[in-house]
Amino acid sequence: MARVRHARLMRTALGEADADRRFDDHVLACVLSVGLEEAGQGTATVAGATGLAASELALLLATRFPAFDRAGLGDAEIAPVLEAEEVMLRDLLLDHAATDLAPLLARVIARRALRPDHLWQDLGLFDRSELNRLLARHFPTLHAGNAANMRWKKYFYRRLCEAEGFSLCSAPSCAQCADFAECFGAEDGESRMAERRRALDRADVAALAAE
Repeated sequence: MARVRHARLMRTALGEADADRRFDDHVLACVLSVGLEEAGQGTATVAGATGLAASELALLLATRFPAFDRAGLGDAEIAPVLEAEEVMLRDLLLDHAATDLAPLLARVIARRALRPDHLWQDLGLFDRSELNRLLARHFPTLHAGNAANMRWKKYFYRRLCEAEGFSLCSAPSCAQCADFAECFGAEDGESRMAERRRALDRADVAALAAE
């Protein structure tokens, strides 16, 4: 369903746009789709899933996807509760914000980073390259600092630890670290949206075969 919502959102995006605007719409559609999916499953509200209040979500849809049905967003104007870790990551991102959309994305990324998967999957993106493009576009100085291509969550938390004056890792260098693969290993595989879509397709095939 998340992939279906993403397609519907993209169909309602405002008119023709340049490549950067279209990419931003894609990112927002991914995040909104994941939030709506979690809300539909009863595991979170859309506000809780995205870190954005209901009025902000309504404004986002009105300005980016005006023809999309807003049912399911929720009406309660309850500001999402922020964990200390989320606030720290949001502030780190804000320190490197370079576009008008970056402050909103900083809050969304900080909220989704609390989820257990790779960050690109938490955001509902299609692959890690989209996360790289997102960060390079909206937080270029932060993106440039990850020259060694560390996993983004690891890199963010390393930066936060350094800001607090202590090291995240006891090894003298990454080359001598036993957890090197955990920090720099591949983040390949299908996005969660793609996995769910495949599972639904297989269920449909199985149901047809059983008829």
